[in-house]
Amino acid sequence: MRLTEVELRRLSLPLVRPFRTSFGTEVKRDVLLIRVVNDRGAQGWGECVADSAPLYSSEHVSGAHMLIRQFLLPRLAAVPELTAHQVAPTLAAIKGHTMAKAAAEMAVLDAELRELGVSLGRHLGAVRDAVSVGVSVGIADTLPELVEEVEGYVEAGYRRVKLKIEPGWDIAPLAAVRSKFPDMALQVDANRAYTLADAAHLAKLDAFDLLLIEQPLPEDDLRGHAELAQRLTTPICLDESIVSARSAADAIALGACSIVNIKPGRVGGYLEARRIHDVCAAHGVPVWCGGMLETGFGRAANTALAALPNFTLPGDISGSDRYWHRDLVTTPALAHDGYMTVPVGPGLGVEPDVPWLEELTVSTETISF
Repeated sequence: MRLTEVELRRLSLPLVRPFRTSFGTEVKRDVLLIRVVNDRGAQGWGECVADSAPLYSSEHVSGAHMLIRQFLLPRLAAVPELTAHQVAPTLAAIKGHTMAKAAAEMAVLDAELRELGVSLGRHLGAVRDAVSVGVSVGIADTLPELVEEVEGYVEAGYRRVKLKIEPGWDIAPLAAVRSKFPDMALQVDANRAYTLADAAHLAKLDAFDLLLIEQPLPEDDLRGHAELAQRLTTPICLDESIVSARSAADAIALGACSIVNIKPGRVGGYLEARRIHDVCAAHGVPVWCGGMLETGFGRAANTALAALPNFTLPGDISGSDRYWHRDLVTTPALAHDGYMTVPVGPGLGVEPDVPWLEELTVSTETISF
């Protein structure tokens, strides 16, 4: 394809409830969507998962917007016969900015697959019609509020619950939740909030029969994670540390993790996410699909990715109603008995809810080539 038009749309989408982690609290998403049109009239949608502030990673949505417009799009538009597999090599000279690159690749991939009449799941190699999903629970104001929130998700049928933790909010919330739900599949996410000096404290988590502890130490401390793994019985899962298939292979070789969380935005797109899946599968390391508060566009794509064979743990995909009163697509992703159906339509398999998009839009920029 050749790109002929690109629309960059910013929207403000309120969350159902505030979502607090060790690095901040979000009450709404500043959403950046990319719509591309090719020379044959096919359209594709991409979603940038960068946060409003550079707290989860160095990227933020306003910076991604500028980078896409000023640096990424001119390079992609200059390719006369662009395919999704050419996006990453074409943008390789631009250092970093994986979330911006992933959004561009997602839009091109969606347009390409829509034109071919092929679903994203089929293209990636999905082997399931539905995927098991869990839910991520933020830091609450009180223990009773936390237990009440978890109870609601358990009653809704979610098969795994992940609790966000930080120093001062770890042992007590785990004890409260585990006491109420002794048999529930439970894991925790520290978002880099600890150091290796906290190893003795983190070892107390072993008492709660957790599936895993996710990213306890800083993302660049692979040796620290490897040492921590020797001091805990709870499996170590890496998130922020894994930015490519190469980094996944390095982490596995060092013994820094025995499980990997794959977030397509963090690693530069769904094609690199599939390569990470393959590397982990070759080493016998299970993976699961993480979430970045995606709207229905990214949620549909994540569901397709999670249908690959080595995604053997429930992902942080969740139903749209977990986060949004009304999603941005006409067929929101909903969980039923802890499972979500993999979209089968061409491309992402979802369509924009245009009137709702227009109502939420803060700005729109159209670029023609």
